[in-house]
Amino acid sequence: MARVGLTTERLVRAGAELADEIGFEQTTPAELARRFGVKTASLYSHVKNAHDLKTRVALLALEELADRASEAVAGRSGADALTAFADAYRDYALAHPGRFTAARYPLDEETAAASAAPRHSRLNRAVLRGYDLAEPYETHAMRLLGSVFSGYVTLESAGGFARSAPDAQESWTEIVRALDTLLRTWPAAH
Repeated sequence: MARVGLTTERLVRAGAELADEIGFEQTTPAELARRFGVKTASLYSHVKNAHDLKTRVALLALEELADRASEAVAGRSGADALTAFADAYRDYALAHPGRFTAARYPLDEETAAASAAPRHSRLNRAVLRGYDLAEPYETHAMRLLGSVFSGYVTLESAGGFARSAPDAQESWTEIVRALDTLLRTWPAAH
C-alpha cells in the first residue's frame, strides 16, 4: 500500500524540484524515494518507472512554460512579442534548469499531442504572425528561434558567458534585436 501523503501530483512536483536541484537526467524514482524517506517500491503505485516519472515531469514543465510564455506575449506583437516570448523562455530556463531540460524530453506521439507542446507551437506561430512569413519560412523561423533560445540558455546555464564581457543580459538583448531584424527582412526567395 502507498504511504499516506504520497500522491502522483506531489511526486511529480517533487521530481520537478529535484530535476532543478540535481539535473533532469539524475532524477529517478530512487532519488525521489530518498527525498521522501520511503522505499522506491512505495512510489510505484503512483509512477510506473523512471520513464514515467520523467514523462510526467516533462508534461509539467511544458505546461508551466506554455503558461508563462502565453502570459508574456498576450496583447503584444512584432518585436515586443518576440522579446517577451524570448525572455519568458530564458527566465524559465534560468530559474528551472532541470525542468527546462525536461521540456525537451522525447515524448511519444500521442502523449506529445495531448501535452502543452502544441500550445508552444501555436504561441511561436502567433509571435511570428507579426513578421508575415509564408511557409516554409515560418517553420524555418520557428526552428531558428528554438535553436537560439535553447542553445543560448544551455550555454549560459553552464557558465559559458560568466567570465567574459559584455554580460550575458546585454548579449541576450542584442541577439533578440538581431532576430527581430532577421525576421523582418527574411529572404523569401533564394
